Amino acid sequence: MRKIISTFCITLFAIVSFAQSADTVTLYQKKTVMIPMRDGIKLFTVILTPVHQKTALPFLITRTPYGADIPMKEDAIFSLDGAPSFAMLAKGGYIFILQDIRGKYKSEGTMQIHQPIIHLQEKNAIDESTDTYDTIDWLTKNVANNNNKAGIFGVSYPGWLALVGAIDPHPALKASSEQACMGDLFLGDDFHHNGAFRLSYGMEYSYEVEHDKTTDSNFPFPQFDLFDWYLKLGSLKNVTDKYLKKSIPTWNNFTEHPNYDASVKAHS
Repeated sequence: MRKIISTFCITLFAIVSFAQSADTVTLYQKKTVMIPMRDGIKLFTVILTPVHQKTALPFLITRTPYGADIPMKEDAIFSLDGAPSFAMLAKGGYIFILQDIRGKYKSEGTMQIHQPIIHLQEKNAIDESTDTYDTIDWLTKNVANNNNKAGIFGVSYPGWLALVGAIDPHPALKASSEQACMGDLFLGDDFHHNGAFRLSYGMEYSYEVEHDKTTDSNFPFPQFDLFDWYLKLGSLKNVTDKYLKKSIPTWNNFTEHPNYDASVKAHS
C-alpha cells in the first residue's frame, strides 16, 4: 500500500527529454479529458498518443490515487526516451492512459481506501471495477485509431486497482498486471499483520490519502521524534478525539471494526 515513488507519472516525466532529440517512435502527445461514469461523476484522464502512430493500437492504463496529471501543457509533444522502461513499451505500440480515481486530485466524487467491490451484489452500485469498465468503454468509443483492446497495470495501490479492475471486466480488457498489491488487509498486508494493527501506518496513510482530495497530505506532527510522540499518545481513541475528529473514513473503520468481522472482510 505504501506509495511507490516510481509510479507511472513520476517515473515517466521526471527526466523526460523533448522532441528534437527523440526517437520518432517514442514521441507522444498529451491530451486530457473528463470521462463520465455511469452515475454522472467524471474522472480526470490523461491520454498519451504516439505522434507517428501508423496502426490501431491498444490502451495501456494506470489508475491512481496519487495524481495522474503530468507537468506538460495540453497538446504538448514530448519524448519518452528519458524513461527507458516506458520507451520500450512505446516501441511495442501503446496508447498510454493515466487516470485519477474517483475522489482524488482532479476527478470528481469521493474516495475511501479499498472500498469493496459491491456492484455484483447491489444493483446500480458503483466501485473501482465499474469505473474501470466505464473508462475503457469510453476510451474505445472516443479515442481515434485504437484496436478495441486494453491492458491495465500498476504497483501497490495502483496494482490493487488493476486487480479489481479485472473483476467483471469490459470485453476490451485483455490483460491485467497487478504488481505488489495487497491481498487481505487484516491478516497479512499493510494495516494489520495477522490482526496486529500497525498504528503509525494506519493513521498516517489514511490521513495522507483521505484528508485532502487535491494532494497527498502529511500529518502535522508537533515534534520530530515520532516514536516518542506515539509512546505518549495513549489509546487509539485519542487519535480520533484529539486529532482526526472523525474526518478520515478509513481511520473510522479501523477504530469501529478492530476485529475480523464482516465489514473488515468486505474491505480485504
